[in-house]
Amino acid sequence: MDEATLHRGLLYGLLAVAAVVCPYLFLSAAPYGRHGGAAKGPTVDNTLGWILMEAPSALVFGGCVLLGDRPLLGAAGAPLLILFALWEIHYLHRAFVFPFRLRSRHRMPLLVMGSGLLFTSLNGYVNGRWLGHLSPGYGAAWLVDPRFLVGGLLFVAGFAINFHADWVLLHLRKPGETGYTIPEGGLYRFITCPNYFGEIVEWTGFALATWALPGLVFAVWTAANLVPRAFAHHRWYRSKFADYPRERRALVPFAF
Repeated sequence: MDEATLHRGLLYGLLAVAAVVCPYLFLSAAPYGRHGGAAKGPTVDNTLGWILMEAPSALVFGGCVLLGDRPLLGAAGAPLLILFALWEIHYLHRAFVFPFRLRSRHRMPLLVMGSGLLFTSLNGYVNGRWLGHLSPGYGAAWLVDPRFLVGGLLFVAGFAINFHADWVLLHLRKPGETGYTIPEGGLYRFITCPNYFGEIVEWTGFALATWALPGLVFAVWTAANLVPRAFAHHRWYRSKFADYPRERRALVPFAF
């Protein structure tokens, strides 16, 4: 089996797993964070868990692109360099900055961390290897292609939404405080999970900017994971806070 065939098989396999995982997560929220309860089985510190779970997205993807044979310099390499930078800006922050800003001290089930690590490794490979070697290349003309321009704008907008939403959550508690409160401001005026909304927008933009199956598979996986979790968060807030704003939707403003 050559690498292109293996790569395609992994993509179809990831789509098949997403089709199973999404409905399952609507029935049972992934057991970490506020949905962790009494963790069953081995656990790890959530900061360490986040680092180990997210690091392959930055490292595997980065290695695949940098060790590939597609140019990163000059006009011909500019589209790939921009795509590379967008991905790494997100995941270097997610893996090596965000975990150290966490104030909650939940334990993360080892199974959750291991599942996440497996996915991020595969996802980093299929996207990085596509961009760095298996794709036909993009070339300088891709810089002005509407798919690249709109996709890039969506990514930046989604990143900004995600970053601001996380900033609000990280500053809900003063040092030493525990417990949960209702987040306010920004898109929290309209939806419970603007952080998830922003991330879905990001990777939808990346899929559009790459115009390739690996990016699309990642966007589908992002939605398959985060849409059910957004609804679980929404139900949780409504059950915990009697004064939770009734006009807020779970994930998409004015929709659902």
